[in-house]
Amino acid sequence: MKLELHLHNRQRARRLNLRLVRRIVRALVVEHLQIPAVELGITFVSARRMARVNRQFLQHEGSTDVITFDYRQVWPAGSRLARPPAHLHGELLICMDVAVAQAHTFRTSWPVEVVRYLVHGILHLCGYDDRTPSARRLMKREENRLLRRLAGEFPLGALARGRGARQATGTGDGGYLARRR
Repeated sequence: MKLELHLHNRQRARRLNLRLVRRIVRALVVEHLQIPAVELGITFVSARRMARVNRQFLQHEGSTDVITFDYRQVWPAGSRLARPPAHLHGELLICMDVAVAQAHTFRTSWPVEVVRYLVHGILHLCGYDDRTPSARRLMKREENRLLRRLAGEFPLGALARGRGARQATGTGDGGYLARRR
C-alpha cells in the first residue's frame, strides 16, 4: 500500500483538523475503495480562489464546491467503474465557503459537507462521472453510501477546530442520515 497524501489549508473561513481529514481519506481509499496506490493533494480554498481556478481551468464563472484534477496520463481500457483503480494520482480543491453555505442550505454541518466533497472528488478520480442524470444517480448513491460509512466511523464534527467550531455540534453527522440530496 502506497499512500502519498498532501493536505493544505489555504482558507480562513473555518479552522480545520487536518489530522482527522488525513485519517478519513486514508480509510476511504484504503479500506472502503481498496486502492493500493494513492498520490493525492487536497487543498482547502476560499470562494475567491475557487472561482479563479474554476474560470481558468473549466471556463465556468463563480465558485463551486470541489474541483478534481486527474493526473494519470491514460486510463486502462475498461477500468472506469469496472473495478477500483490500481492507482490514483490527482488533486482536489475544496471550497470551505461553499461547504459552509451548503451546510446551511441542506441543514447539515460544514464538516459533513467537507467529507461529502472529499468523497465526491475521490469518486471522480475512480472514474465516476456526474454529467448525465443516470451517471449522476449512480455516483450520488455511492457517495451517500460512503459518507454514511465514514460518519459511522469518525466524529465528523471534530473536523472543526477552534474558532468557528460552534456550527459543528452533536454526533458529527449533522443530520445527514435524515436527508438525501
